[in-house]
Amino acid sequence: MSATRTELVRLADGRALRMTIAEPPGVVRGGLVVLHEARGITESVRGLASGLAAEGWLVVAPHIYHGGSDGDISDDTAAGLVSELSGDSVLADTDIAFGWLAQHGIGADRIGVVGFEVGGSVAMVVAARRGIGAAVTVAGGGILRPLSDGLPALVDVAGELRCPWLGLYGDKFADEVERLREAASRSETATDVVLFPAADHRFDMHPDGAFEAWQRMLNWFDAHLR
Repeated sequence: MSATRTELVRLADGRALRMTIAEPPGVVRGGLVVLHEARGITESVRGLASGLAAEGWLVVAPHIYHGGSDGDISDDTAAGLVSELSGDSVLADTDIAFGWLAQHGIGADRIGVVGFEVGGSVAMVVAARRGIGAAVTVAGGGILRPLSDGLPALVDVAGELRCPWLGLYGDKFADEVERLREAASRSETATDVVLFPAADHRFDMHPDGAFEAWQRMLNWFDAHLR
């Protein structure tokens, strides 16, 4: 596994943001932006970044809670920070991540985004607004009702997807996810949605589905980031 580091990333144009980074041990295949869960940059987020870096990806996780802790935060604190997110703020943050990857020689067609919970919702918003290579959403909430006043409901942007998108969900939310699947199918790009039985939340919380979901995510990026 590749080690992670956290630092303030500053672009040539002056834009800056705190990010957690994991670099591959050998040749860089492309870049992945990891969007964190509701509790922030947790150990599971760092572990995901490390695992993806070990697969050859240059990984960056922007800290989309401005002024928040670098580590795991409480549910109450997370709820307040989520309520402050907006489409403009998350796009600005991911643009900095994309800019950092571009400074490392990675073009948009070799950049993917993957997010969990809140990050999964943001990943779909980004995929509908930015021309990157691919996106993966894991248990992204806010399907029918927005997570915050500043974010759209996912069904409202799914038809506008600009890059191949994969959704990984537990079947607890099957009805809502089916509506998301239908909306995404009306976009002009490749989409897929996978439901995992008895997995009411993220795949990394359920060992039975974890390996399959991990492989599906890797295969999606392998197929579309070229």
